[in-house]
Amino acid sequence: MPKMTFISKDGTRKEVDAPVGLSVLEIAHRNGVDIEGACEGSLACSTCHVIVAPEDYERLSEATEDEEDMLDLAFGLTGTSRLGCQIIMSEELDGLTVSLPAETRNMQDA
Repeated sequence: MPKMTFISKDGTRKEVDAPVGLSVLEIAHRNGVDIEGACEGSLACSTCHVIVAPEDYERLSEATEDEEDMLDLAFGLTGTSRLGCQIIMSEELDGLTVSLPAETRNMQDA
């Protein structure tokens, strides 16, 4: 089974099993990783914003225009930012590493 690593806000690393077909958001929730995902993966917020390790970013499929629009609302956006609900685990992504941003912004509550 593929594995992936989450890096928390304080720098703690957590390697977890990453079942093929699940999103990074679903994998985080299954493993007690602190990612909100306020819209439950419906691409209506940016609270599952993750920062993909630069060496892994090129392995991902391109972000859709809808994902890019939601990322524009994310706090602390970087060149390798993605929404965790839009990264679907595959064998090719084995070893994926993502960091959690320092803060998230839920525009649904605004």
